[in-house]
Amino acid sequence: MTLATFSTRLASRRTLIKAVAALSGAVAMAPTGVFAQGVGNPPGGAGPATPATTTTSPPRDFSPNGAPSTYFSDPDVITIDPAFGDITQGNTTIQRVWHGDVNGKPILWSEGPAWSSEGRYLLWSDIPNNRQLRWLEDDGHVSVFRDPSNNSNGNTFDYQGRQISCEHLTRRVVRYELDGSITVIADSFQGKHLNSPNDVVPHTDGSIWFTDPPYGAQAYEGAPDAPGGPANAAGKQLSRVGQPEPEAGTLKRELPTQCYRWDPSGRLDVVVTEDQIHDPNGILLSPDQKTLYVISTGKGPGDTVGGDGKVYAFDVTSDNKTANKRLFTDCIVDGISCGPDGMRCDVNGNVWISSNAGRNLGYSGVTVWDPSGKLLGRVRIPEVVGNIAFGGIKRNRLFMAGSTSLYALYVGTQGAAPG
Repeated sequence: MTLATFSTRLASRRTLIKAVAALSGAVAMAPTGVFAQGVGNPPGGAGPATPATTTTSPPRDFSPNGAPSTYFSDPDVITIDPAFGDITQGNTTIQRVWHGDVNGKPILWSEGPAWSSEGRYLLWSDIPNNRQLRWLEDDGHVSVFRDPSNNSNGNTFDYQGRQISCEHLTRRVVRYELDGSITVIADSFQGKHLNSPNDVVPHTDGSIWFTDPPYGAQAYEGAPDAPGGPANAAGKQLSRVGQPEPEAGTLKRELPTQCYRWDPSGRLDVVVTEDQIHDPNGILLSPDQKTLYVISTGKGPGDTVGGDGKVYAFDVTSDNKTANKRLFTDCIVDGISCGPDGMRCDVNGNVWISSNAGRNLGYSGVTVWDPSGKLLGRVRIPEVVGNIAFGGIKRNRLFMAGSTSLYALYVGTQGAAPG
């Protein structure tokens, strides 16, 4: 080989290496909204989509053996507005505090987390497994708290420390008294059975406000309607199969999807009608209890019209009614629908909302909005989040019920009590 030939081949190889390096750099610098955050579709739709990452790129390892993720600020706590810095905490990280199985059963769908200040534990529902689980703060131990739970969904604790649960299977709201007995708060309205109470919030006046969509009318999360009901019109589903409760599977949907206020006197009133909000799901009172927030979610079993995936606000009047309905947020971030499900307020009135972004990876987690409905920031995790709660002994820890996991993050604010 002549010197001239060698020089020509060396130059060609260097040119190729530079071209590959330039291409790699271009890929690394591709807009995160397209690839790293999970839209993942190539321009023009040509060719297969690039596999999307769930959060950071490369995807982070949440296990104890994973690489460090905190360099003062967690990369998955994302600031949109500078005010978010006032309510987040530096030098901390998102933790996956639980994932796996309990007593040999893997978690199937986590929902309804609520913090017990007296017991210093987090309670949440594993709806399809028909049980409630408990996470202890002192050692992180998780155990079965209640089994069966009547396919409970939303949980909270009232201002006396009593647990309140929404039960899909029995289509009722119950309160567990401090002596262990059970009080049925509501199971019917004007002589008709409730649909499947979903989420609940207590008021300082002793009243209980809850939503009643139809999502429990499916075998996976409760019991289908009896034959002829809207969720089983053709009667093909065997609604009584495997149901332990005498009435389970014998009931049909009889009521619109509405929001109710239960008064300590026993009176039950509609506070938000189906005409105002279809399929109400998450419900929340502001810290001063002058604003009611309600989430409208997608079409449920037997629905002809479903919700719109938005969050609405109402004024709470002096006579415990609602007025001045308005859109609080459509939960659209970067053109992606961050489907809301549950929510909590911090002491400043900011609204923290769970996010179900489906296959738009990198957008599931939590979105955070100020009282005017302005987006402040978000927390992204690699699972759909059904609901959230503030807890910890200082109530400055955000717990997120991922699909099959429990996540936690210390924040720079406190949740408005109770949990």
